[in-house]
Amino acid sequence: MALDLANYKEQARDAIKAFWGNREAAARKQAETGNIDAGTRGAVTAGNNLNGFLALMQSLVRANGLHDAEIHVDKGLVVLPGYFRPNKQWDVVVMRGHRLVAALEFKSQVGSYGNNYNNRTEEAIGTAHCLWTAFREGALGDEPRPFLGWLMVVGDEKGSRSPVRTSEPHFKVFPEWRDASYIQRYDQLCQRLVKEGLYGAAALLATPLNSAETGAYAEFSALSGLEYFVTTFAAHIAAEASRPPPTPRSLL
Repeated sequence: MALDLANYKEQARDAIKAFWGNREAAARKQAETGNIDAGTRGAVTAGNNLNGFLALMQSLVRANGLHDAEIHVDKGLVVLPGYFRPNKQWDVVVMRGHRLVAALEFKSQVGSYGNNYNNRTEEAIGTAHCLWTAFREGALGDEPRPFLGWLMVVGDEKGSRSPVRTSEPHFKVFPEWRDASYIQRYDQLCQRLVKEGLYGAAALLATPLNSAETGAYAEFSALSGLEYFVTTFAAHIAAEASRPPPTPRSLL
C-alpha cells in the first residue's frame, strides 16, 4: 500500500510557525486591550494555536483516498460518547457516514510545566480509556476499531529540559523516571500510550521559543516521532478508504 504523507515535514514546520505566531498575536491583543492574564495564559486563550496540525491531518485524509469522509472540528460535532462520563469533546473527529474513523487530540504546554504535566498525562490516559471502554460496550456501533491520536507540542527551554526530582517516600519509581526532564517524561508518556494500545500514535514535538520564523522542532524517539504518527494515521485512512462505505442507518 503506497501512502501519501502529504509533505508532512513542511506542513509541520508551518504549523509550528503558526503556533508561535498565534500565541504572540494573542498576547499582543491582551496587552492592547489591557486585559492581561496571569503568566503566559494570555498567549493561549485564543484557542487556535494548533490549527496547523489540523490542516496536516485534513491533508492526510484527502491524500490517502478517503474523499467521502467528514472532518469535524466544530465544538458541537466533535463530541463522542464515553463510559465513565457521558461524553467528551475531541479536537478532530473523522466520520464516514455513521462510522467513527478517527479521533484526534492536539495539546501544548509552554511554561508552568510542574503545574500542568500531571493534568495533561491524566487527561490523555483517561480520555482514551473512557472511549475504548465505550467502544467495547457498543457505544460506537458494530464498526471497525477507530484510530485515536494524541499530539503534544512543548516549549523547548530550560524549564522543560532540566532534570526533575522524583519523590519516593515508600517505593522506588521506575528508573527511567528518575531525574527525567519534563520533555523526557512526555516522551515516555507518548511511547507508553502507544505500547499500551490507548492510542494508535502519540507524538511529541519540542519547539524552541524563537521558532516563529523557522518552525523548528525536535523529536526524541521513533515511537513518539511525527513520522510514526502520520504514517500510522495515513495507513488507517487508506485502509478505511479501501472498505465499502457503511450501510446507511435507514437500511440497517
